[in-house]
Amino acid sequence: MNLLSFFNQYWMHIVFYTFALVTLIQLVYYFFFFQRLAFFKPKVKDTNLQHPVSVVVCARDEAGNLARNLPGVLVQKYPTTHEVIVVNHNSQDDTRYLLDEFKKTFKQLNPVNLTQEALGIPGKKYPLSIGIKEAKHEVMLLTDADCVPASEFWIEQMQNGYSNGVEVVMGYGSYHKKPGLLNKLIRFETFHTALQYLSYALAGMPYMAVGRNLSYKKDVFLRNKGFSSLNHVPGGDDDLFINKVATKENTNVVLHPDAFTLSEPKKTVSDWIRQKNRHYSTGKYYKSKHKLLLGIYTFTHFLFYPLFITSLIFFDWRFALGTFALRFLVQGFVYYKAMQKLQEKDLWPLWWLLDIWMFFYYLLFTPALLKKPAKSWN
Repeated sequence: MNLLSFFNQYWMHIVFYTFALVTLIQLVYYFFFFQRLAFFKPKVKDTNLQHPVSVVVCARDEAGNLARNLPGVLVQKYPTTHEVIVVNHNSQDDTRYLLDEFKKTFKQLNPVNLTQEALGIPGKKYPLSIGIKEAKHEVMLLTDADCVPASEFWIEQMQNGYSNGVEVVMGYGSYHKKPGLLNKLIRFETFHTALQYLSYALAGMPYMAVGRNLSYKKDVFLRNKGFSSLNHVPGGDDDLFINKVATKENTNVVLHPDAFTLSEPKKTVSDWIRQKNRHYSTGKYYKSKHKLLLGIYTFTHFLFYPLFITSLIFFDWRFALGTFALRFLVQGFVYYKAMQKLQEKDLWPLWWLLDIWMFFYYLLFTPALLKKPAKSWN
């Protein structure tokens, strides 16, 4: 019997066994990685030190966002020395005047006005580098102009992630809850991404973080010569830098709700697509081991539903349904616990529909991995 005739005779079995293998691989990710976030419990610290902190925000024509969100950073209840550096990167709006007004009330505010571009360094790396170099303190806490801390204890909770040997602390950057399907799609994608990078970090394999809520020490930035190895890439000031410097030993995760940040979600599908295309264009620069692990998960996730439907129709439906149910129950439980942890539990009743949507999401955004990154960061 040749290979072609074998396939023609047993193709239904091949499809089902492939479906079973894909399901098994998915379950490995849930049991080895994702359950770490779902059942995360922070370690009890013997001593609770408070470090001086420099908050760094980069802004380019962000007067409206700064007016809404910067007060949430400036009114933080943090008794230890801290400063808020806002790097005004060649803004053409009223950002400079707005910062001057804020400075009259908040003495910890340190505006840094840049009036020129850095040739050959596209994106946010130049203003962020200037902000970090201007910082007076060792602990850097980064966020964006369109983000607001979820509480007045954001600085306190994020810096609490530091202990002996820790140089990088990752937080969760969520989006405001608003009515409409697009808001749920944006928030679910954000949750799904966080489920991966936070779980990988908890498993000792950190590969990225988001600049909306990220902290690291000034020394790790200077020791690695800042973004010098990444200057040719417009993005990557958060994920690629962390992919380079974060290790099992020097990275910690903070998941206290007071440590979250909230951002304004995009209002149109086209704006969201442009944003995600920009984000995903840096994935090709990740370390090979991270690309392999992420690729296997994405590929098996993408194949799961087509293989299930094919097995359900052409193979024994009882075996197909049983295999599907196993993954469904495990995934639903892990999602429930993880969504509770990240304050996204209103998404849980729709999680199965949103998971099906991810098949189309992959079709929509996977080509971004092959595109040349856009040069703008705002």
